Amino acid sequence: MHQRADDPFFTETRNGIITARSVPIASYRLGLSGVCDVVEFTQSSDGIKLPNREGLYLPAPVEYKRGKPKRDRCDEAQLCAQAMCLEEMLATNIAHGFLFYGETRHRVQIELTPELRTLVRTMAEEMHNYFERGYTPRVKTSKACRACSLADVCLPVLQEKVIAASQYIRQQIENG
Repeated sequence: MHQRADDPFFTETRNGIITARSVPIASYRLGLSGVCDVVEFTQSSDGIKLPNREGLYLPAPVEYKRGKPKRDRCDEAQLCAQAMCLEEMLATNIAHGFLFYGETRHRVQIELTPELRTLVRTMAEEMHNYFERGYTPRVKTSKACRACSLADVCLPVLQEKVIAASQYIRQQIENG
């Protein structure tokens, strides 16, 4: 599903919309960086100027997901974080973005509300606090871990076998 979205050299223009793929993003305020699957630039009188393009354009991130919409707001928060990075990089405001779900073959417009933006700032701050403390939260493993692109970083299988250091030492003494 991500073949075309992951090609940073594939940009197309259709019906006044420029589609850029695999767009690197960063926010110094949030301390986040990443890559947008797709950013659509739609012509608008209140948009931004793009290099080598006539007119003004409004950006909107589009995030592709394999499955279907989730019960929590994690997909929306990821999309909002991408938009907040783009806003900082392009000095603009982004009102909405899109989530495309492969399982349902449906695209959903997500409004980037003040509440969603607050959630992103809170989560980014919490992540940086964890990093400063050297704390790694325990992983809640699920069947979704098998399809996760971060499984090789997170290593959810190793988390299942974690025991306290005191228990490990006791086992070694008893078995040794």
